[in-house]
Amino acid sequence: METIVDKFGRPIRDLRISVTDRCNFRCTYCMPKEIFGDDYAYLPKNALLSFEEITRLAHVFASLGVKKLRLTGGEPLLRTDLPELIAKLVEIEGIEDVGLTTNGVLLGRHAHDLYAAGLRRLNISLDAIDPIVFGEMNGRGTMPHIILKNMERAKEIGFQMKVNMVVQKGVNEQEILPMARHFKERGISLRFIEFMDVGNDNAWSFDQVVSKKEIYQILKSEFELESKDPAYFGEVAKRYRYKDNGAEVGFITSVSESFCSTCTRARLSSDGKLYTCLFASDGFDLKSLIRSGKSDRELLDAIQGVWMNRTDRYSDERTEQTAKNRKKINMSYIGG
Repeated sequence: METIVDKFGRPIRDLRISVTDRCNFRCTYCMPKEIFGDDYAYLPKNALLSFEEITRLAHVFASLGVKKLRLTGGEPLLRTDLPELIAKLVEIEGIEDVGLTTNGVLLGRHAHDLYAAGLRRLNISLDAIDPIVFGEMNGRGTMPHIILKNMERAKEIGFQMKVNMVVQKGVNEQEILPMARHFKERGISLRFIEFMDVGNDNAWSFDQVVSKKEIYQILKSEFELESKDPAYFGEVAKRYRYKDNGAEVGFITSVSESFCSTCTRARLSSDGKLYTCLFASDGFDLKSLIRSGKSDRELLDAIQGVWMNRTDRYSDERTEQTAKNRKKINMSYIGG
């Protein structure tokens, strides 16, 4: 295995793989329906990486030090026959963990096949348990009980789960305590994510951010919390546990407490472009290299060159102006 680091000494350890740019939600902070209408043109099928191409690239990334893979979208469960891909990825030498991020709507239908293929970890995106708030945020009127029911089924099958909640001021901060109570009782880790300026269409501003400090104070009004040490270098979440039952909460603090200095994540878009930051403007086209007949060694050299020249630290440098003026890749395309 070749160990590589970027210009700031950060190794490559995690690869987020977007398997589709399609989504059945229209979340206001990601794919607002005013912009991503019913006639929105998704990528054509032949533009997407095939499972064989994804697997081949995952092997190359593993040889460069990647240990964790996470499948994202769009909504990854919209990709046909996804368990086939998972079965290939979990067998790759050096890969220690394969996870999936999903909104959970289709989870009940696919959970058994996903587990049988070797998937064990799920991150469920759920921003409220109040039906009106959640229905408005997901842009489709989908009710939270559908996701909660599918989560119960997944838990019975044996999945480990975390819940991701994006918190926006004036939208769903009143859901912090109800969400905390619900998942604390069930022993499921809840991650509070600060509203970020991902993409170009979510009308982001600092005024809409509920910071980790503010969320923590809300939680402290009802719960006793104690901090937990990071589980590994580059762990994104700042983790805490409830003193009375040991259940966990975490905070993704991209805005108020940047974690660029320990970022070990690369991202592969569904059409085969490599991005070295969630807030990137440009990607490196790996699909063209594959389809032009390049060898694994040539792919490895290309990826190595991109990573070793990486200087991304957007969250360290973010201002209101850079957030507004920098053209960024949409999260539905690059994955979260």
